[in-house]
Amino acid sequence: MDAAPLRPPSGAVTTAAAATRRPANGSLHSWDLSTGVDGPGTRFVAFLAGCPLRCLYCHNPDTMRMRAGRRTSADTLVAEAAKYRTFIAASGGGATLSGGEPLLQPVFAGELLHRFKHELGFHTALDTSGFLGARATDALLADTDLVLLDIKSWNRELYRRLTGQDLAPTLDFARRLADRGTTVRVRFVLVPGLTDAPENVAGVAAFAASLGNVEQVDILPFHRLGAAKWEALGKRFPLRHTPVPTEAETTAARAVFAGHGLRAV
Repeated sequence: MDAAPLRPPSGAVTTAAAATRRPANGSLHSWDLSTGVDGPGTRFVAFLAGCPLRCLYCHNPDTMRMRAGRRTSADTLVAEAAKYRTFIAASGGGATLSGGEPLLQPVFAGELLHRFKHELGFHTALDTSGFLGARATDALLADTDLVLLDIKSWNRELYRRLTGQDLAPTLDFARRLADRGTTVRVRFVLVPGLTDAPENVAGVAAFAASLGNVEQVDILPFHRLGAAKWEALGKRFPLRHTPVPTEAETTAARAVFAGHGLRAV
């Protein structure tokens, strides 16, 4: 069954006991090695299965349901990552948890981050929408060197239309990360006719600039590369007729973030 509540819990668990209740297994969709898009250097990227959001432009719809993954032990995944330890270290890379939404499995995610960091000596990154940020324990965040935080829209109504969920938990999580001094890279998907409205881009930029811990903003141009995955699942890609942004439109969005004193790429 899918894991579930789609509402985030009311507060983060911070006790040492909770932090040590780690299961041996979790639901893994897949893993890969990547360079440049999932954090610095070459990364061992584990895609955990399951996500509470239903983004219209999702390019990995096959990761939405936890049951679509396979039960995998932390031992197995850490051992796999260890095979690339020398290569990853030489590139200044590390390990990234992505998805899906890793915080749908916060205890498994916490174990992996801890072991990647302390057993393998990896720089660690968490790729998240922030919607389930309240599930991230202080221990999990202490083992996270970088958070890749997707802020999909500043307009609340548009955010709900895009994802099926509320924006507020993501903003709360962003402020919590700022209070902790956790390094953040904000990710913003530029979708023509949806997220590209000047006031929407400016709203995300102003919020990110107010935090004080955002080292970079990644402007991600919308694409339709995941359409085949939607079709394979027997679904129609919701934004199949939406154009990709032009280079000029992407450059203009970067300029808005730069105008707020942020490094935008």
